[in-house]
Amino acid sequence: MFSWVKQEQGGRNKEGEMYQTVTEGLQSLYSKKLLPLEETYLFHDFHSPALEPADFQSKPMVLLVGQYSTGKTTFIRYLLEQDFPGMRIGPEPTTDGFIAVMHGETEGVIPGNALVVDPNKPFRKLNAFGNAFLNRLICSQMPNQVLQSISIIDTPGILSGEKQRLSRGYDFSEVLRWFGERVDRIILLFDAHKLDISDEFSEAIKAFRGQDDKIRVVLNKADQVDTQQLMRVYGALMWSLGKVINTPEVARVYLGSFWAKPLQNSENRRLFEAETQDLFRDIQGLPRNAALRKLNDLIKRARLAKVHAYIISHLKKEMPSLFGREKKKEELIMRLPEIYTILQREHHISPGDFPNVTKMQHNADIKLDGGPAGPNWAGPPNPRVPTSSGPPVGPQGGPGE
Repeated sequence: MFSWVKQEQGGRNKEGEMYQTVTEGLQSLYSKKLLPLEETYLFHDFHSPALEPADFQSKPMVLLVGQYSTGKTTFIRYLLEQDFPGMRIGPEPTTDGFIAVMHGETEGVIPGNALVVDPNKPFRKLNAFGNAFLNRLICSQMPNQVLQSISIIDTPGILSGEKQRLSRGYDFSEVLRWFGERVDRIILLFDAHKLDISDEFSEAIKAFRGQDDKIRVVLNKADQVDTQQLMRVYGALMWSLGKVINTPEVARVYLGSFWAKPLQNSENRRLFEAETQDLFRDIQGLPRNAALRKLNDLIKRARLAKVHAYIISHLKKEMPSLFGREKKKEELIMRLPEIYTILQREHHISPGDFPNVTKMQHNADIKLDGGPAGPNWAGPPNPRVPTSSGPPVGPQGGPGE
């Protein structure tokens, strides 16, 4: 009975594996197929740390980003319909760190340094950002019906000015990029009275490049203006976003007042109620689509890993074995845009699959000779030769097709 489960076409049993869930299958595929390729070609040093079991098994996450006093923490309270441990609300910048609001049997707060060593939480790789960041990271746990399906990440209010950016003590944009790659939804909150996008907020939005399908925009406190002013505010917001979010599609903007108090201006009540329901339906759909989102993100990661392997393989093939390594390395890094074009034509790769050339040049300058592989790294295995550390590699030392 159920013999068809283990049968491939033609009656062959390839590996005899059956997975109970999609995420379990994705986790197995990643560890057996993609992870060896990433380790062979130093993918984790150039792009993103390795995925862990908790990254596949975690609940869908929603990331809230916005300038100070736009209502991020109040929005979370509105979703949960109760206060959460560590919550502070006020007109001044009150949330000075990252708060991961998650489900737990009892209420409590887990400090950042303890959080990143918990193998059951998807935050272990945040350890790389150091103590300055971990001291501003906590996990707020509580029993709540909403949190049984999703987790919510509250972020510090974004300020304007160089002084505030430098005083954080960690790379704020890189932390947001890390979260952006792993969350299911990114919500950008704006206040109807504060539509200006500061330099740091602009950098934060740019950190989500490549995650455009996850972004939603919320214009909060929209009940504090009348209909005519609301039209002007909406137009100004779209104009500001158009200068930062470089996509041909128009970003979805939800209007409303996301707190429990009565509306100050009720002439747009029906509009606000409809917008609120649309946003809540979008969030409610995240658990249903979590497996598809994980599959989509893993495919994107696999495409990037494959292109990265072609790039590293080409660079290592061109590097001399003994003399003139430093000079040749500088030449290859300068020629990286040209190498992109060569690889694109040779392997039929879409230009959109290549990583940012400026960032790749910077990382290559540091990692090729100074990374963990060291100056004597022999490069990837020979073409089409299966190795114990990974799958067969493709033409000219590139990854297998």
